[in-house]
Amino acid sequence: MGSKYINRICTWCLKLGLISILAACQNLPSQQGRSIETHITADTPSSLAYANASLVSEHKGLSGLYPLDDGHEAFAARIALVRAAEHSLDVQYYIWRNDTSGQLLFHELVLAAQRGVHVRLLLDDNNTVGLDNILKALNQEPNIEIRLFNPFMHRHWRALSYMTDFARLNRRMHNKSITADNQATILGGRNIGDEYFDMGKGTLFVDLDILAIGPIVNQVSNNFDRYWNSASSYPLNGIVHPRHIKLQASMPIFKHRSFNHLRANSYDNAYNRDNFANRLLDGSLDYQWAHLILVSDNPDKALPKNRRKVEATQSDNNLLIEPDTEQPPVIKYQKASLTLNALAASVVEPQKDLLVITPYFVPTQTGLEYLQKLREEGVKIRILTNSLAATDVAAVHSGYSHYRTPLLKEGVEIYELKNQGFLKGPRDRAFTGNSESSLHAKTFTIDGQQLYIGSLNFDPRSARLNTEMGVVIQSPEMAQFMNQAINEALPYVTYQVKLTPQGKLEWTETNDKNQTKVYHHEPDTTFWQRVWVKMLSLLPLESLL
Repeated sequence: MGSKYINRICTWCLKLGLISILAACQNLPSQQGRSIETHITADTPSSLAYANASLVSEHKGLSGLYPLDDGHEAFAARIALVRAAEHSLDVQYYIWRNDTSGQLLFHELVLAAQRGVHVRLLLDDNNTVGLDNILKALNQEPNIEIRLFNPFMHRHWRALSYMTDFARLNRRMHNKSITADNQATILGGRNIGDEYFDMGKGTLFVDLDILAIGPIVNQVSNNFDRYWNSASSYPLNGIVHPRHIKLQASMPIFKHRSFNHLRANSYDNAYNRDNFANRLLDGSLDYQWAHLILVSDNPDKALPKNRRKVEATQSDNNLLIEPDTEQPPVIKYQKASLTLNALAASVVEPQKDLLVITPYFVPTQTGLEYLQKLREEGVKIRILTNSLAATDVAAVHSGYSHYRTPLLKEGVEIYELKNQGFLKGPRDRAFTGNSESSLHAKTFTIDGQQLYIGSLNFDPRSARLNTEMGVVIQSPEMAQFMNQAINEALPYVTYQVKLTPQGKLEWTETNDKNQTKVYHHEPDTTFWQRVWVKMLSLLPLESLL
């Protein structure tokens, strides 16, 4: 046998040995001894409870919501909520950037803990790269507990972990919420990061949250407990060893190169300008009152199928949140089911109009057939998603591109956001530069009667792999306002995709002078971008998108 063959065999043996070692080290720590915790009761006295009491009693059975469609105000609302907390903060996020907004909010959690607030922070571990030292320092605070959802045991070789534990690590927690004293909550589509709060010089995300008070808050708190105590949530110290901590929670926040003092000042100015904290605590926020239905996945959805069956035998609780005795059930939930099933059970079937706003639109064949059925019944359907120029995930665009022609043939209207579609208003260019915009909001309206806001994308990943949550808002006023606002903006911030008489795609742009321009390929893109998406569209990726 030649030496080159011996070298190949040795190389493969080394690779197999490395994989075996990784597999041996991949075992997750035991959950034995982990505490099972629940949120505080809604009648616990607090400043937020006092501020909300008369408002909630005046609107019995309804929840108050305040839309957060402006990035600066969305950040100010989070700071105000953390500062208003007196007993507890339950915080759950998919992405938490180690940038200016992320570090400022970490610092606020530390200050809250130091004044006696019990902080529970649950982060999906897929996006905590580079955060281990800060998380360890925060976790040393007496009143801060951190858990990681579906964690990576290899902190420096995460990609290799997929080789030995892909079935689990491919499933992520996409939920986003922050709740103070079980009295007020913010939930929706935003992660924590400068780009989600309209700050930075890269791509900025157009997003949507709500701040809510009333019955919905206790339901969100119950939902958080289920995730916090789930089989996929691991205390930080079992994953990231606390030894060699050089940072203190009061120190690390402002000593990272990604922190920008000018942006911090801009955030501070926005907080003071909005006067959000005073409005939150004196009850003067302009809440809209409606019946809200919380829609949330079972956290067991994030378990591989073999483990999911084991966990299912340990509990027969098929209802995520028990309804209040005075209210109808407000959670639609089936164990290990798709969010879309729960969502479908929570809304009325469209009879006249369906508006879908989603950054990632991959309807699959099942979704295509459903939309075709609605069109046959005469339902007007409008889809707003990202253009190729605006998307931050080209692979998803490749999956979406298959469906444009069949949808257009059925009479579905498709609009694609321009890469600067929502950046034409006045804004501080010192902090946004020539930033582009990308749609990140996930919402839809039905017949001008119901509105959904949450984390759910209309793609296979949201339906089958990631956990999702959101609220169905039964408010004709809000649904019709959303429809009107979108109708007014669509011609100027999007390209409308149409079919030519020959069956070819074309993109129509309207400027502020009502002049139109027609493109015969994806606007504002290069030849190589289009080639790359075309190549991706030939690969069997749809189930992963």
